[in-house]
Amino acid sequence: MGSDLIHPTAIVEAGARIGAGTRIWHWVHVMPGAHVGERCSIGQGCFVGAIRIGDGCRIQNHVSLYDGVTLEEDVFIGPSAVFTNVAHPRAHVARKDAYARTLVGRGASIGANATIRCGVSIGPYAMIGAGAVVTRDVAAHALVVGAPARRVGWACRCGETLPALLRCPRCGDAYAEAAGVLALR
Repeated sequence: MGSDLIHPTAIVEAGARIGAGTRIWHWVHVMPGAHVGERCSIGQGCFVGAIRIGDGCRIQNHVSLYDGVTLEEDVFIGPSAVFTNVAHPRAHVARKDAYARTLVGRGASIGANATIRCGVSIGPYAMIGAGAVVTRDVAAHALVVGAPARRVGWACRCGETLPALLRCPRCGDAYAEAAGVLALR
């Protein structure tokens, strides 16, 4: 990878793998064992632990991705979003063996300042509103907001909020809902 894609103030530790075309901005720290896919962007002031980030992800400024987090392809993480990795942290008790896995599915978007509690799964193409506090799993295509986050609608693969008829006004994709699950028709 060309050094022109990694800012000189960034620290990319030996043992980290960075995919082709990935940009790493100012004051980022990427730890050994991190696997960052191709064509990603990691914004200013981010921390990347020994995690997997899929191709095409965009991580905005000041996001910390701790061990236990996995981002599938084409995930968007808004500025200052927070991920935790231990359910019951204590400064005086080592919990590295207690990291809970958090999965963010393909194409999902997480808004600025959202908090994602460890151990949850966010389904493909889900949309997490700015400032939401996610404490439980989020279904594919679900639009969730609030603290704690609750589903208030559905989102298309292209990112538009779906109207009641579940046909996207932007791209025309049509969906059907059954038992709280959304699928393409």
